[in-house]
Amino acid sequence: MTTERRGEELPERRGAPRRTDVVPFVSLNRFIFFPDRNVPPPPPGVLERWFTTADGVRLHAWHAVAPDRAPTLVWSHGNAGNIAGRAPVLEALAARGIGVLAYDYRGYGRSAGTPSEAGVYRDVEAAYDSVALPGARIVAFGESLGGAVSIHLATVRPCAAVVVVSTFTTLRDVARSHYGLAGLLAGSGFDSLHRVRGVHVPLLVAHGDEDEVVPYALGQALFAAADEPKRFLRLPGAHHNDVFERTALLDAIADFARAAAAAQ
Repeated sequence: MTTERRGEELPERRGAPRRTDVVPFVSLNRFIFFPDRNVPPPPPGVLERWFTTADGVRLHAWHAVAPDRAPTLVWSHGNAGNIAGRAPVLEALAARGIGVLAYDYRGYGRSAGTPSEAGVYRDVEAAYDSVALPGARIVAFGESLGGAVSIHLATVRPCAAVVVVSTFTTLRDVARSHYGLAGLLAGSGFDSLHRVRGVHVPLLVAHGDEDEVVPYALGQALFAAADEPKRFLRLPGAHHNDVFERTALLDAIADFARAAAAAQ
């Protein structure tokens, strides 16, 4: 969530839809997803990739190929912008010897389609399948809304580990933290509090303790609900949109992914 729509912008401060007592969750998509269609060429040394989801949607990605036997992060970004907004982070992780597949959800960047909760789950599954070659060591990696997508992935595909940054328990909990009881209108989607109990691989949860979008307490609650092995990384003074400026976070992600991959 970023003030420049390059990261996460959830929740959006707009008026609620009319007749909210009967509006289904899917009608809230325009309050959840804020795609940017403008994507420049990839950074030097990063490949452009295309793949197709199970329901026939063509997706665009950038791929920093992993060195031999190194893990690959399948990176699910936040609810706004596109992969271009995190190009420096992709390069920083690749410089640490980690492979990164950063893809755009349907409707984002150069990817076709229209985003929805069910759709982004299909998207991450297709992203995973595109790099799941024999011997691959894949780590589900997501930030903010993408953390929920990554937790879903780890319940339906074999992953070496899961890394989530600035993510939440449920979308409803985020909305309630901003809007009180009106946040109940956010529906029951993106329920990571329930799904994380189905994750049975090493889990790293990282969160800035000054996060003004997804409260730090929600990161703590998500971590508490997860099974071992797990690690929580508190990032003192970090906000939602500057968390990746912390070298300690980038180092922790790379070290955690390597350790988990080596244990496979």
